[in-house]
Amino acid sequence: MILIKRGVSLLLVMALCFGTAAQAQASEIDATQKQADELKKKKDDAENERNSLEKQLNDILTKMDETKEKIDTKESEISAKEEELIQARVDENDQYESMKKRIKYMYENGNSQFIEILCESKSIGEFLNNAEYISTISEYDRDMLVQFQEIVRAVQEQEATLKKEYEELETMQNDLIAEQNKLNDLMESKKEEIAQLASDLGATEERLKQLKEAAEAARRKQEEMARAAAAAAEAAKASAKAAASNSNSGSGSGSGSAGAPVVSGNGTFTHPCPGMSYVSSEFGWRAQPLPGASTNHKGMDFAAATGTPIYAASGGTVTSAAYSGNAGNLIVINHGNGLQTYYMHCDAMYVSAGQQVSKGQNIGAVGTTGNSTGPHLHFQVMQNGTPTNPRNFL
Repeated sequence: MILIKRGVSLLLVMALCFGTAAQAQASEIDATQKQADELKKKKDDAENERNSLEKQLNDILTKMDETKEKIDTKESEISAKEEELIQARVDENDQYESMKKRIKYMYENGNSQFIEILCESKSIGEFLNNAEYISTISEYDRDMLVQFQEIVRAVQEQEATLKKEYEELETMQNDLIAEQNKLNDLMESKKEEIAQLASDLGATEERLKQLKEAAEAARRKQEEMARAAAAAAEAAKASAKAAASNSNSGSGSGSGSAGAPVVSGNGTFTHPCPGMSYVSSEFGWRAQPLPGASTNHKGMDFAAATGTPIYAASGGTVTSAAYSGNAGNLIVINHGNGLQTYYMHCDAMYVSAGQQVSKGQNIGAVGTTGNSTGPHLHFQVMQNGTPTNPRNFL
């Protein structure tokens, strides 16, 4: 009875501690959620800025392409004007050389040839025509020279205009390149910022997930402990009022009295030891707890104080309630349909072989008999002769 009262007190204290821890976890969850929301907003803002920079960069690339086409066109126009200027200068030079030759000839030979041409005229009409011809030649030389010079000047002016436009386009292109480089730097910086924000956000969300899982586990644990405390208190109350006890048959049976039945949980089975402190070993592989012990754990171990009530997981027939080597005091209940449950290391057994038990009936008390490292209940479920994870039924 004293052990049960102590267990109830311990469970109540632990439940209060879990409640305080749950409040602290809730505050941390709220703060972490707020941090995650802020990081997500910053990340969204940074991505919007990056998209805006990408649009500006695309606009600049389009302008650069257009400017490049204009530069190419101007280069072609300048090349054409250069060819035209070269040809105009050639024509000017040819005309100038021809005029120089005629002037030199006239200077060296005087005007006798022209006079002879005039004198040989057979009529006044022919004379006038020859004289006009000589005058026309001189005027033609002068006019052509002036015309070619004007063409040269016009082509030079056009070429200068084209070169100025070309320089302006090159300046514009260089400005666009500089702006492109600036935007590229901003884009790179923004990508790094987004990557860092994404990393921080991922870490924060992972932390938030862990906190929520821990809070949910703590909530379930608190509920289980509260139920266990209530069940243990009820069992203690029933034990105090019990006037008779069921004697155990077979060697190794303990002494004491069975308490009132307790049903807890929402599974197929009721929890066999709601007054437990914690699960000390899960079903499946585990490190070897003792020399010679199996690493393939066939059940679940519920650590609890000696004397903590053990309840039948479901109704059935007790097929064994006796000491059994490594298992210590062992109770086996057959539930039918190929399903049995084992309760090992009992300190006391309140049932005997052949007895019918109901779901939640107090069938024994936690102990450390047999091959055990400390007081606990080894709860094992056998389905068609094969060990099965008890969590599938709880």
